[in-house]
Amino acid sequence: MSTPRPDLAAPHWLVQLLRSTPVPVPWNMVARAVAALAVPLAVAYAAGDIAVGALVSTGALPAVLSESAGPYRYRARRLGGATLAATAGYLVGLLTGGTPALSVPAVILVAAVSAVISAAGSNASVAGLQMIVFCVLATGQHATGVRVEVLFGCFCLGAAWSLLVALVTWTVRATSPERTAVAHVYVELAAMLSATDEAVSRVARHRLTTAMNTAYDQLLTARSWLSGRDAAYRQLLNLLSATTPAVEASVAMVNAGRRPAREVIDHFVALSAAVLAGQPLPPPPPPPPGDPDPVLAALYAGLVRIGKGDDRKRREPTPWHRRLREWAGSLASGPLTWIATLRLTLCVAIAEGVGLLVPLERSYWITLTVGIVLKPDFGSVFGRAVLRGIGTVIGVGIGAAVLGLGAQGWVLVVLSAVFAGGIAVGKVRNYGIQSAFVTPLIILQMGLSHTGNWNVVLARLVDTVLGCVIVLVFGYLLWPGSRRPRVGGRLADGLDAVAKYVSHALVEASSGEARLARSRARRGAYRALADLRTAFQQAVVEPSAHGRQAVAWWPVIAAQERVADAVTEVGVTIGRGVPPPGPADVELLTAALGELAAAVREQREPRSMPLPDAPQLAGVVDQLESAFDAVRGPDLAERAPLGLVRRFLPYHRRT
Repeated sequence: MSTPRPDLAAPHWLVQLLRSTPVPVPWNMVARAVAALAVPLAVAYAAGDIAVGALVSTGALPAVLSESAGPYRYRARRLGGATLAATAGYLVGLLTGGTPALSVPAVILVAAVSAVISAAGSNASVAGLQMIVFCVLATGQHATGVRVEVLFGCFCLGAAWSLLVALVTWTVRATSPERTAVAHVYVELAAMLSATDEAVSRVARHRLTTAMNTAYDQLLTARSWLSGRDAAYRQLLNLLSATTPAVEASVAMVNAGRRPAREVIDHFVALSAAVLAGQPLPPPPPPPPGDPDPVLAALYAGLVRIGKGDDRKRREPTPWHRRLREWAGSLASGPLTWIATLRLTLCVAIAEGVGLLVPLERSYWITLTVGIVLKPDFGSVFGRAVLRGIGTVIGVGIGAAVLGLGAQGWVLVVLSAVFAGGIAVGKVRNYGIQSAFVTPLIILQMGLSHTGNWNVVLARLVDTVLGCVIVLVFGYLLWPGSRRPRVGGRLADGLDAVAKYVSHALVEASSGEARLARSRARRGAYRALADLRTAFQQAVVEPSAHGRQAVAWWPVIAAQERVADAVTEVGVTIGRGVPPPGPADVELLTAALGELAAAVREQREPRSMPLPDAPQLAGVVDQLESAFDAVRGPDLAERAPLGLVRRFLPYHRRT
């Protein structure tokens, strides 16, 4: 199996960093961002004081920056928590701003708190980011000369308006996001089965995995909270559960290099349309006459299963005190959160010190940049720093052009709407795009709320560059371990998930509980592989050894995915005229996967393991042997210093 050489991968880090995610434009998010940020400016300008509108639109920023797709209840918690945290941080910044003896320790303390609460989950992490961002932003508002109570009142008004805009359609479209998520699964199924090229079908399978994960996450989240509409969510969740056999059979067909009849693909498209419209499901196409092969029989049986549906027990919500204990346990069980907190706190303290020692106008933007870039669990520090710098330079150029043209009145309102829409697009496409639109928007807001427009432009550029330099030097280059490869543990976890799937998929599921356990094991394996792919995509943007090793490990990820697909191909045939493999053969496969995981964790070459010779498992064995070859190579001794190789390259062949 050929593997890319790391020396050729190094130039690709910039390409990966600047690449835009090919996703559709989220027009709903664009419309909400425009309404939340531009309407206050328009109303205030019509009333004769656009500066007040700029202050109000600042309060709308937390919800716009935290916006995401999902169930309305989930979005309400996410946006409400982010807005509340931003409001609290903004108040602290207003009360301490103008007095360095108070503002500096307050900002450092808020930075530490925001990093610690990130361990509580995704929503808490977003809330922590908004807390530090708006605390820092508020410390510079004393320069406007506006009273604190007026500034805070305008901010709260903007925050309330943005939440209203985000959730106003809840009453009439409560289940729409979930229906869209389930319908998207059928769209991706049709796309995967329609692909005629192996590479295209592989990408389609990745998108199908993402669609399945998203649909399950949204439905389980919504159903655990929404009892009033429980029947609708239960119906959608049962439909998605009943789709699992069809998904497994479709993956098996693609892995075997076969394509179903066109009527099957058309049926998936019709299912998608019916789910979106809330209409009865169309009847499945009849199976072809004769005695079809087991995989094809499994696919048609899966289509029939979709129409019948499944019945799942209601998932009880986790009590808040249990979630609090789990968060506290995560803080006590490992050092990662505390290390991230220490790094963020140190860099924020350095930024605050630079702001005090160097006579820069609006130096709080240095700290603001550090907080945004170095916030934990948002991807590569190096990548975010570079993208932030590139986006800010572009954004400053746009802002300078707007100010240089002397734009006034309604022109500024329209431009703010354009920038707001660009923020929504950048959130799903590329962090640099988002920064490029956030920058001119804040320049306009700051310029409208007080004088000194050109000073705002120059200060934004200088302070952002300084903030990025602080992050790159103290938070990346000089921070211990920031450039070392840290990918082996994730790879081993993925191998463990695949081994668990093997132990469930290659035995006959004679009961409903066994079938449910197999379905959960499959979802767990593919979810782990999807998370692994995401983590590596974040790592490959770094030009350090960390990024090079992520590129070199990439064939192992592909090998894991092919092993899982080959297992799925065998699993769907069991019970359809095909007996399950012998327990000894299944044990050999799980032992081999366990050896791979152990080799990765222990930083050694995997030992040769006996593998089954049953023809039924030939495809699984071939892919597993490829995985062993991928873990054993390439030899990177000549690519890195000897000490680095011996300590951090799990696949280095020690002789």
